[in-house]
Amino acid sequence: MKKLISSCIGIFMLFSLISQSAFAEEKQVELSDESKSAILIERDTGTVLYEKNMHEKYSPASMTKIMTMLLIMEAIDNGKLSFEDKVSTSEHAASMGGSQIFLEPGEQMKVEELLLAVAIGSANDASVALAEKIAGSEENFVNMMNEKVKELGLKNTQFKNTTGLPAKDHFSTAHDMAIMAKELLKYEEITDFTKMYESYLREDTDKKFWLVNTNKLVKFYPGVDGLKTGFTREAMYCLTATAKKDGMRVIAVVFGAPTSKSRNAQITKMLDYSFANYTSHPVYKKGEALGKVKISKGNVKEIKAVTGEPVSVLTKKGEQLTKTSKVITMNKHLKAPIHKGDEVGTLTITQDGKTLAKTKLIAEKNVKKASWWDLYKRTFGMFTKSN
Repeated sequence: MKKLISSCIGIFMLFSLISQSAFAEEKQVELSDESKSAILIERDTGTVLYEKNMHEKYSPASMTKIMTMLLIMEAIDNGKLSFEDKVSTSEHAASMGGSQIFLEPGEQMKVEELLLAVAIGSANDASVALAEKIAGSEENFVNMMNEKVKELGLKNTQFKNTTGLPAKDHFSTAHDMAIMAKELLKYEEITDFTKMYESYLREDTDKKFWLVNTNKLVKFYPGVDGLKTGFTREAMYCLTATAKKDGMRVIAVVFGAPTSKSRNAQITKMLDYSFANYTSHPVYKKGEALGKVKISKGNVKEIKAVTGEPVSVLTKKGEQLTKTSKVITMNKHLKAPIHKGDEVGTLTITQDGKTLAKTKLIAEKNVKKASWWDLYKRTFGMFTKSN
């Protein structure tokens, strides 16, 4: 678009969005009295509906794999990896303890199968095998995890491995884990894995392996379709769960519950509270085009700027309709190469001059650098038109 495009698309009718600060001013109900820390957010807006010690650092145990799965889904989305790719198991991956599918050195499985093992069975060996496939080594992958932490603006998370096995200075918070889950859920296909209660690996062999989801709520709470449990003696019982009902998706996190029964009960209480008191109203689906952005020195001159995630507004049940406006701002001076998913602009929803929601607009596809021939034809065409 021309320079910095800040085009107000006009006033349109949306349901009013109650800001996080407004929610925070209300007297908070107690939803997680048996945990060390907890948080409940609405996924699309990120609005905090409940929190308890949300910035306190604790061991996340296998909830670590939320970040592991996020980087796996990113690699699939950008074409670096596919579900059908074969992954060969290293000695290191096969040596992982704890939850595992007992991979043997040299054993090959598809990415899809290994992701299933991570999502359902919390398999440490599968996590490391996928990490090595993407980054060459677990160490390199952990560096990627911590870089993603910085990219997301998280201040209280540090990873030392891909699995969540006990390690010094490996920590996170309820807030940070919720944001990681929010990011992971941009890749809606992940719930095709995390919602499954059971599945099998190595079918039609004498080593058939039964996977049973460590998150029992996927079977017993309607609408729950993920995400990840965690348990170690240090961390106790942890869970980052997500559920969707009547178009609203929420994320609930619990750290340090005394038992798995208590963990599930507290998550259930938070989910019940959110669905009883709030309503989400969709504005845009993921991938909707909201304009075009110009790219200099690319093999194409412009591409669509699309929503990188679903965009919604949140109300308390019974709230009145209120006029809001949206402003689309496109980044200027963008040069090739551009990768699919790169930020190229922002969408801001406002009300009475206040920012209620803000989300990235991303490139719909890759843009390569233009070849000399592309540039020549483009320049020759300009001369032809001028004549």
